[in-house]
Amino acid sequence: MPNLKIAILSYRSAPFGGGQGVYVHDISKALTERGHKVDIISGPPYPKVPEGVNLIKLPGLDLFQTFSFKERIKIFKNKKKKNILDYFEFCSVLLGGFPEMKTFGHRCHNYLIQNTDYDTVIDNQSLSYGMLEIQKMFPFIEIIHHPITKDYKHDLLANNKLLYRLSRYRWYSFLNMQKRVAPKIKNIITPSSNSSQDIAIDFRCNESNITVIHNGLDVNIFVPYEDIRRDPFKLITTASADVPLKGLDYTLTALSILKNEFQNMNLTVIGKLKKDGHTSRLIEKLGISDSIVFKTNLTKKEIAEEYAKSSVAIVSSLYEGFGYPVIEAMSCSTPLIAANTSSIPELVGNYATLIPPKDSTSLANSIKLIINNYDKYKSISNKGRDHIIKNFNWLKITDEYEDSIYKAIDEHNKC
Repeated sequence: MPNLKIAILSYRSAPFGGGQGVYVHDISKALTERGHKVDIISGPPYPKVPEGVNLIKLPGLDLFQTFSFKERIKIFKNKKKKNILDYFEFCSVLLGGFPEMKTFGHRCHNYLIQNTDYDTVIDNQSLSYGMLEIQKMFPFIEIIHHPITKDYKHDLLANNKLLYRLSRYRWYSFLNMQKRVAPKIKNIITPSSNSSQDIAIDFRCNESNITVIHNGLDVNIFVPYEDIRRDPFKLITTASADVPLKGLDYTLTALSILKNEFQNMNLTVIGKLKKDGHTSRLIEKLGISDSIVFKTNLTKKEIAEEYAKSSVAIVSSLYEGFGYPVIEAMSCSTPLIAANTSSIPELVGNYATLIPPKDSTSLANSIKLIINNYDKYKSISNKGRDHIIKNFNWLKITDEYEDSIYKAIDEHNKC
């Protein structure tokens, strides 16, 4: 098969926050190692770029680097050569919206009109109107990790107050665009069968246009690190504080239950604590602030080392299109407890303890069971690492991506 010039589009690609920056880094690295020439075309914040990959910056206003009104005004004033997209983005953010996907799509379309030498274009879940125009120009693939309708649903369930619900309605207004765009996309890749079903239902997409390809993991970084001593009472989870979808509340409540019996029990959260936010208030209410530490901006190796120090990993998410923390913990041979929901059972197989979502008591009891029978569950987690190596390695996954890319090129050429 010939080597290709590939553009990977990403409306925002923070290297440490969330999975988007991780995804574009890993898939671009994997395709580059196959001999393809890869450009990442990204809005801010920009990704960490692997060796051999070219980063093309399409700067928007990046107004979400701050929540200060004065700072946002300053950012807008300092932007040189402002155009209509900048004015739209600024006004939309001030009115409580999230316009980055829409404006990024138009900026990409404008860029690609002038730069047409790509063999294929892959977009990382902007689902913006601009992508429909790009699809006419190039062999095109849309990556949908999961429909954001799920985030919206769980946000509304978390708070019944009218003002909160109105603010969420405004924030998620981009879903109207995504619901119009998604059914018109001819080639969609998603990382789990569960997400494929949800995309077909929530976005009304033809299932024949959706291909399931798991995300991959560097199993040479996420390793057990046997030279690091595990703290028998150290728990670890990954969660964006104050994001209801991640279910952090239930892990915190379980910790407060366990503290009655295990005084040394402690929790590391890979994520950032929002000052004076819901999670911060809950920690104070439960009286467990001395037993929790939040860590952010960690490299992959540093995250793997945190797993190596921990005796139990927890994924208490209410929904996961594809849970990176699930496969990270398993690759590190850390006994895992996860909510039995969405894509999680599909990922873990028989190598993790599954519990009902939103059930802090079951979570606390499962943690206690693992601690009291650690050799048994450590043996299971060792087999779990073999499961990850077999099913989530980049060699297998890159083969599947290349097949989808060449198929998209053939279909586009026929048209």
